[in-house]
Amino acid sequence: QVIEPSSATVLAAVLRYREYFQARRVGLVLSGGNVDLDALPFHLA
Repeated sequence: QVIEPSSATVLAAVLRYREYFQARRVGLVLSGGNVDLDALPFHLA
């Protein structure tokens, strides 16, 4: 699966500051709608 960069930054922030989010309910929207698969440096099968 491939997610777009803007989704990845949100995930990275939650993982980096895990202690802040530990006792909270957190929802993340991870999407890949803006990913240009032809521009990726690897081929997806």
